[in-house]
Amino acid sequence: MILGIHDGHDAGAVLIDGESIFAVNEERLNRVKKYRGFPTLSVRKVLEMAGVSPEEVEIIAIAGIFRKQKRLLELENNLHVIFGPDFKRKVLFVEHHLAHSASAYYTSGWKDAIALSIDAAGDGLSSSIYIARDGEMIKIAQSTYLDSLGDFYASVTELLGFKPMRHEGKVMSLAAYGRPTYDLSNIIELNGLTFDNHLKLIGVEATRKLAELFSYPLSRAKEIAGQMKRGKLDGELQRRAIEIAASAQAHLEKLIDELGLKLKEYGLPLAYAGGVAQNVKANAILRKLFPSLWVFPAMDDGGLAFGAAIFVKAQLERLDSKWKPFKLEHVYLGPDYSKDEVEGFLRREGAEFEEVDDVPGFVADSLVDRKIVAFFQGRMEFGPRALGNRSILADPRDDGVKERLNVALKRDVFQPFAPSMLEERAREYLADLNGEPNRFMTMSYTASEEFRREAPAVVHVDGTTRPQSVVRELNPVYYDIIKAFERRTGLGAVLNTSFNMHGEPIVCSPKDALGSFRKAGLDVLVLGGFVVHQ
Repeated sequence: MILGIHDGHDAGAVLIDGESIFAVNEERLNRVKKYRGFPTLSVRKVLEMAGVSPEEVEIIAIAGIFRKQKRLLELENNLHVIFGPDFKRKVLFVEHHLAHSASAYYTSGWKDAIALSIDAAGDGLSSSIYIARDGEMIKIAQSTYLDSLGDFYASVTELLGFKPMRHEGKVMSLAAYGRPTYDLSNIIELNGLTFDNHLKLIGVEATRKLAELFSYPLSRAKEIAGQMKRGKLDGELQRRAIEIAASAQAHLEKLIDELGLKLKEYGLPLAYAGGVAQNVKANAILRKLFPSLWVFPAMDDGGLAFGAAIFVKAQLERLDSKWKPFKLEHVYLGPDYSKDEVEGFLRREGAEFEEVDDVPGFVADSLVDRKIVAFFQGRMEFGPRALGNRSILADPRDDGVKERLNVALKRDVFQPFAPSMLEERAREYLADLNGEPNRFMTMSYTASEEFRREAPAVVHVDGTTRPQSVVRELNPVYYDIIKAFERRTGLGAVLNTSFNMHGEPIVCSPKDALGSFRKAGLDVLVLGGFVVHQ
C-alpha cells in the first residue's frame, strides 16, 4: 500500500492499494483554491476512502525534494502527527519532474514511450525528457528553472493582469481573439531538446522586462484585464493585450511543435504532463505529430502525489519482475456520498427536494427546456476537469446560455465552454480527429461545420472546441443523459463546465454543491437521485 503526498502548490494525496486508487486534492476539502501546504485533510480522506489506518501504509512517496530546513521540519512534523515517530522508515522522495513524467508514462498503457514534463519550475528544473522502456525511465534531456517555457508563459499571464501559475488558460483563450504580431524568438527558443531563455530573467523581473519590450503599462494591467473580463476587447490597450496573448500562444505552439518534431525521431509514442500540458491548443499541435498522444489528466502540480506514488509502485514491481503497462481509464477517484448521506444532508438543511426515478430523462428534459442543471453524482473527478460527476450542464444549441453562465458563475466573458459528447459521434463533430477521441478534455480540436452550426455555445471564436468523449461503461448515468438529450434534439452533446463559482475549487460534497447552486442561482440541482429547485 503506497501513499503519495504533494506538500506544496496544489497539494494533494493519492493512495494506491493493489488495483484500487483513491485520490483528492486539498483544495476540494478545505475550499482554498490551489492550496499550498501539507495536505492533512487529503491524507486522512484517502485513508478513510480505502478503509485503512495510517499504520497499514507501507510506503509514503513524497513528490519533490525539500531543500529548506524550515519546510522539511514542517513536513516531518506533519508526517509524525499522522504516522507516528517511525514515519521516516516509510518515506521515499521523488523528484518533481520525475513525478510528473511518471504520472504520464505509468498511466499511458504503453510498454515503451517518451515521457515529457514541462512546467514553470520544480526542484530546480522546468522540463525533463525520459526514454521509458519496459518500466524503466532514463533521462535524456532537461531544462533548468532559468530556461523555463512555463515561466515565460506565466510572465505573460502576469503582464496582462492575470494571476501567474493560475490564469494561463485565460491567456490561451484571449489569444483566439487576435493575431500574433510580435516575434518572440529573441526571448525564448528551443536548443536541441532543451529551452534557452535569452532574457536570463524569471518571475516578476521577467514580467517587468516584457512590459518594457512590449511598451505595455504594467501598472494598469489589472485594470485592463478587468475590462476584458467584462467584455471590453476593442480598446487600444485591450487590442495590444490580445496581440501579446496571441503572440505568446503562437510562440509556445511553435516551440512545442519543434520539440515534438525532434522527439518523433525516436519512433515512440508520447506521454506528457506538467503545467504547460494544460495548454490544450499546444497539445493539439503535438497530437498532429503523435496521434495517440497521452496527456495525464491531472497534468499540473495537483497530479504530483499520483506521480510519486505510481513511480514507487512501478519500481517495486520491476524489482519483482512483475511490472506491466497500466492504462488509466478514468479519473473518478475522489470522495463519494451515499444516497442516505445526501438525503440526510438535504433534510438537515431544510431544502425542498424530490426524488426522481429517471435521472437521465429528467436532466435531458430540463436541458431542452433551457434550464441550467448543476449535476452531482458518484466519486469526484481527480484533476482540474469536471467530467460528468461534478458538472454544470446546459443546452449547447443555445448560444445565449454562455452569457447566463458567465453572469451566474462570475466567469470572464472571453473564456469558452466545452462539450461532453457521445464517443460514437466524435468523428462527426471533430474535423481533425486523427486518433482515439479524448475522454479527459486535455486537448482542443477543430469543430466540424455541423458541430459549429448545431452547438455554437461550445465552440470558441476560433472554431475550436475542447471535448470530453463519453462511453457508457465508464459513466453510465452521464452517458444516458447525453443519449436522452440526443433522442430529444438530434445532438449527441451537452455543454459541460465545472461545478464551481469562478475562483473557487470544484465542489466536493453535497454541502459544497448546495452552497454553490444557491450562490449561482442556477435552475436545477441534481444530487444523486434527488432534485432541488431554486
